[in-house]
Amino acid sequence: MQPAVYILASRRNGTLYVGVTSDLVKRVWEHRNNVSEGFTKKYRVHRLVYFELHEDMVGAIVREKRLKKWNRAWKLALIEKDNPEWRDLYSEIAF
Repeated sequence: MQPAVYILASRRNGTLYVGVTSDLVKRVWEHRNNVSEGFTKKYRVHRLVYFELHEDMVGAIVREKRLKKWNRAWKLALIEKDNPEWRDLYSEIAF
């Protein structure tokens, strides 16, 4: 179990989704394959553009809640800082 906070995007500067999980590879796979109904399926938000790993779930949940309150410009700047090309990072974490 490795808690993580992540941001998915529909495309560069597109619709964003902020989430938290204990299994990043599995959760992103679920989003990409529309396993459940919801926001990411409805708006086709499947590209992993940002993630950060946390030591415990409590810290990850606190961070997720903070990121969800951020305005869009701050979220875009966070993504651009580490992933200026908006690469889909899923291939880097799925092995």
